[in-house]
Amino acid sequence: MIQSMTGYGKADCEICGKKITIEIKSLNSKQLDLSTRILNNFKEKEIEIRNEILRRVVRGKVDLSIYYDASVKENVLQFNVSVFENYLNQLNESAAQLNIAPPTDPWSLLLKLPDVFKSDNQEITEEDWIKVHEALGEAIDHLIEFRNQEGKMLASVFDKKLTNIERLLEEVKLYETERIDNIKSRITDSLEKLGSVEYDKNRFEQEMIYYIEKLDVNEEKARLANHCKYFRETMKEDQPQGKKLGFITQEIGREINTLGSKSNHTEMQKIVVCMKDELEQMKEQVLNVL
Repeated sequence: MIQSMTGYGKADCEICGKKITIEIKSLNSKQLDLSTRILNNFKEKEIEIRNEILRRVVRGKVDLSIYYDASVKENVLQFNVSVFENYLNQLNESAAQLNIAPPTDPWSLLLKLPDVFKSDNQEITEEDWIKVHEALGEAIDHLIEFRNQEGKMLASVFDKKLTNIERLLEEVKLYETERIDNIKSRITDSLEKLGSVEYDKNRFEQEMIYYIEKLDVNEEKARLANHCKYFRETMKEDQPQGKKLGFITQEIGREINTLGSKSNHTEMQKIVVCMKDELEQMKEQVLNVL
């Protein structure tokens, strides 16, 4: 079953009386490109979080965010007055003992010292982490479900485009006999215009057969039909098929191009142009397949 690289998942949990939201988004990418924005409380769990995503999410540019609800402020720093005052007293006492003038602007120095600012962060317990880990799994579940739904839409598009190409391929048959007859007539008319010039009719027939065989498109039609069938079979596979489908579209394109170069017929060339249009739309969508 086809799965899209585009997806979105979201889940919530509550720890320490605060609501935490986990969001995970994914877009197209040749490889798995993961970026994270995680609460400072969970920085020590970042490797475990990344491994969980790497284990379950295949390919795509993936962005993970773990944040408090908008009504909650994270990492609120508070000015620790007592610590600052203690530092300032020590600075003044040291200046007096050394018989030097104290700094005229002690703020720039003292604000850089440890513990002048304190955070209201609470330490996360193992129980809290279990809740967050479960919410992470739920968000990934939603992402995968979203990707599956998008994949169904893509499969429908591919099936429609393949059906159009197959229908156009059937239309080619309407002009094949006419095309060969036109070629024979054109060459014969050219010879007749030469008048009394003598030529080996047996050799002429041999060359005519060789020339017509060079313009035969039966092999291209058969391969193109097989590639369309193989594309449909590949869409049903369980493993990621994006790259494989990309290769198949390349093969379909080669057969369509060869069909066009051999067509030597206006109506057949119009059909080939329509086939190329359908294929280009498929190629655009294949880029989004996992």
